Amino acid sequence: MAWLGGSSAVAVLSFDVDAESPILAMGRRYADHAMVMTHQAYGPLVGVPRLLDLLGEYELPATFFVPGLTAERYPSTVERIAAAGHEIGHHSYSHRSPVDLSESGERADFERALAALDRFGVKPAGHRAALWEASWHTPGLVAEYGLRYDSSLMDSDRPYRLRTAHGTIAELPPYWGLDDWEQYAYLPRPDIGSAIESPLKVLELWRAELDAMRRHGCLFMLTCHPFLSGRPSRVEALRGLIEHALDAGDVEFATAEAVALRALDDGDLPERELRPVEADPDVYPEL
Repeated sequence: MAWLGGSSAVAVLSFDVDAESPILAMGRRYADHAMVMTHQAYGPLVGVPRLLDLLGEYELPATFFVPGLTAERYPSTVERIAAAGHEIGHHSYSHRSPVDLSESGERADFERALAALDRFGVKPAGHRAALWEASWHTPGLVAEYGLRYDSSLMDSDRPYRLRTAHGTIAELPPYWGLDDWEQYAYLPRPDIGSAIESPLKVLELWRAELDAMRRHGCLFMLTCHPFLSGRPSRVEALRGLIEHALDAGDVEFATAEAVALRALDDGDLPERELRPVEADPDVYPEL
């Protein structure tokens, strides 16, 4: 598997800098909740600088997926990420799920996100759907606008090439078990999660996933949110994971773009296209 570059596994440290956008996507009324909005603002204001310091300490590359709304509200955060040399990816404009939008609505949101990043001179190479909820149209949209990869689909734990009507892109599959949202997210209103796990438990989970992926030659696509993993004890858990990977000696850290380019050049990787599911209404009635 040439995309591995001689390593047992490749790790991508990705950060979704969502800020207020996922909460507003649940309802505009939450803009009136000062606690909720400031809970989310912690990400770009405190979490991102702290995570950049951690990455700088170990000289590791990372990929930051930034919604257009976040870029507009926190321009200095985008500038700081870019100045540190990290990749900035497309993560919608509004953080509304593509499956809740019409085809034209998804396109409009996609274009608005591109315009927001373009104001910073950012030409994203890759895309991640809000909530990972890609529609059947999403990969084609990614290819049509010249991006090289998507990171939303979950039918593999290795990269693969995805054919669309507008060309072939790389798919870099994520995985819920490697997402900090399920571990740390909590708000009383809106309900975004019900448990606040110990960072030591999360570290144990992620180390186990990494060690298994080293054995199986996988892509370790870690997804963190600065409003969650930017908290001090959680940064230290992430530090523990990084040191575990470095001590193993056979894990490479790379940006999502770097992995995508290797995947597109690796002729041994599978190339497939999405096959939309057609559910028989007599068997699967609308509920």
